[in-house]
Amino acid sequence: MDRGTAQATRKTGAGVWLRRYHGSAAAPVRLVCLPFAGGSASYYFGLSALLSPGIEVLSVQYPGRQDRHREPCLDSVAALADGVTGQLPRDGKPFALFGHSLGAIVAFEVTRRLRHRPSPSLPGLPTHLFVSGGLARPYRPDDGSAVFGDADLLAHLRAMGGTDERFFGSPELQELILPALRADYRAVGSYEAPGPERLDCPITALIGDADERTTPEEAATWQERTTADFALRVLPGGHFYLNDCQEEVAAIVTTALATVTGT
Repeated sequence: MDRGTAQATRKTGAGVWLRRYHGSAAAPVRLVCLPFAGGSASYYFGLSALLSPGIEVLSVQYPGRQDRHREPCLDSVAALADGVTGQLPRDGKPFALFGHSLGAIVAFEVTRRLRHRPSPSLPGLPTHLFVSGGLARPYRPDDGSAVFGDADLLAHLRAMGGTDERFFGSPELQELILPALRADYRAVGSYEAPGPERLDCPITALIGDADERTTPEEAATWQERTTADFALRVLPGGHFYLNDCQEEVAAIVTTALATVTGT
């Protein structure tokens, strides 16, 4: 995280789980962004800048990374989803969820919790669910377990692309990142999707055309998870297509939320 991002993080005032990087609190709708395995809130800094001020962006910081590095990591999707659900603002503002890779699963599970546990103490359902990076099938070691060796984990991360090569040559960086990465991969590997169940909000699935983790056909199965509208958007790039397609993603989000923002 650069100095400007760090300063913005300290000024959010949005709670330990949520970060607001840009002053969009007066926007008519908010987008809550959930990171990928090993990722952190600051990954969405650029997207937040592009969507501000029309859309308020809150980025989730999972425990065990960046300014929360002293906290124990959570190694199940259920625990992550419970944590996010408990921290969502309750001010009545319409909101949408955007999750990439692991974040897509967590966003889906947050929506399920809001659907099954309606309460005055919780916000209503999201107006839209954006599931990015596919993750139609979980990554597990060859033996089907949820236990990962560091070498295999790093090899898988490198194969997906999108990670600075300097990371793989730096034991110091790996020591900082690996605990969160291990926990997140355990969460993905142990996740069991629910049986047939459809949400009541529109879903947009986004994927890179060169993503070896999930094909467009697999990503399209997200349509089976909603009774509302569904769209599949295929953008150039691999699993981390978002690194180079932030303007395109911002346009997709803005268009999808236009009925809420009034634009």
